Amino acid sequence: MTGTWTTPGKGGVQADIVVTASGAGVPLLFVEVDNCFEEAAVLADKVDRYARFFARTARTDGQSIAMWRQRWSAPPDPYGERSLPPVLLVFNPVGPRNPDATTRQIAQRTVQHWAGVDHDDHSTYDGRIPLVGTTLDLLRERGPAGRAFWRFGRPGLQPLHDAVGNPRKDAADARRREQRAREEAEYQAEQTRAREARRPRCSSCGEKFTDQRREEVNKRGWDDADSHPKLCGDCKESAIEAEQVRKAAKAEAARLRREAEKAAHAAQEAAEAEAAQGEPVPGALSSLTQRPTPPR
Repeated sequence: MTGTWTTPGKGGVQADIVVTASGAGVPLLFVEVDNCFEEAAVLADKVDRYARFFARTARTDGQSIAMWRQRWSAPPDPYGERSLPPVLLVFNPVGPRNPDATTRQIAQRTVQHWAGVDHDDHSTYDGRIPLVGTTLDLLRERGPAGRAFWRFGRPGLQPLHDAVGNPRKDAADARRREQRAREEAEYQAEQTRAREARRPRCSSCGEKFTDQRREEVNKRGWDDADSHPKLCGDCKESAIEAEQVRKAAKAEAARLRREAEKAAHAAQEAAEAEAAQGEPVPGALSSLTQRPTPPR
């Protein structure tokens, strides 16, 4: 496919209607209307041209992007796939061709453009065109928000938002998120039970340590060890208060003992001083008691 936006080349494609309705969950939708006069081969060729158009790239701000994104914006694919705009075929059954038969023939001729990859509980559509169909009768009966659209490759009818999206993958992803959430909750519960089993008990009252008390004990290093690592917070406070009372009593007893010793020492010194004042001088005492020698 060649050409530019202003001068389309041969083999280009031009939609009958382009819908942009982000608020309705359809940021971009190319609409082709068929009054049931076109052959399936002609409509299938349009799908081929859409595929070639979506594959074209262009340079914008030095980067290569999909050409259609130069004119229309669309959010990134929520599934991390290469997202392409959906194409809606609207059949107005006024002509001779049966929409159901035409749809089956288009599907056979364009399967390479829309077919997804099946998984256990969903399909993925990386780089595939969301090809959707409906009829004017269904739109009149159920409205554009009703279950009036079929997605090529899927059974039944869906609302447009689901037809251009991937509700089965949404549901599968939701189940996986719920499963991961359950597994994470179970893991956290097991970790909590394990922590509770390892939680130390107070050697005094027998109560388990609180998280804060256990953290206080564990975060201290060799140079800053907890003074009572086997006691809970309340018992530690009581033990510290009791130790302070014992230390105060011991200090008071030591003070009283020192004062008593000081008083006893002072009394002894006083007694010794008093005794020293009442004793005679040794030389004078001997002269007073010595008898005179009689003459011969």
